[in-house]
Amino acid sequence: MNTETVLFVTLAAVTLIPALGLIFLRDIVRAAFSLLMSFLGFAGLYALLGADFLAASQVLIYAGGILILLLFGVMLTRREPIQVRSGGRAFVVPGILSGLLVFLGSVYVVQNTKWAPAMGTVKETTSSIGRELMGRFVLPFEIASVALLVALVGAAYIARRDEGEA
Repeated sequence: MNTETVLFVTLAAVTLIPALGLIFLRDIVRAAFSLLMSFLGFAGLYALLGADFLAASQVLIYAGGILILLLFGVMLTRREPIQVRSGGRAFVVPGILSGLLVFLGSVYVVQNTKWAPAMGTVKETTSSIGRELMGRFVLPFEIASVALLVALVGAAYIARRDEGEA
């Protein structure tokens, strides 16, 4: 086995094992940390594919932003540990059937698609996107960042407000 294959198998395990933990863990904070590891595994797979912008976006947006926001939301809303409730056994069979259907559909698509070989060299996407964001699109970029900051401050204010102030 070459180095790239070993790295792929390792990153696939880093992605899939925490995803299984996410399914079976009952504590929501531990499940969120499993989700973090799965996000980081996906970022590694994107980097292995040469998609540097997707890898950086995965780390910054999903692992760094959305997951931290989820953890803050969980930790600010309740004081006692939150346990994920089981949905019962009524959803096991439909879940397995739909998962099997998605898997079989994916196998069909992969086998029946005529894959074109990669042509040329890999372009550096991160620097070109950065130049565009700080060039032509600097005003919309800054407006979006201010809007997100206002939303974050508003969410923190609502979360920290006493219940008697409503």
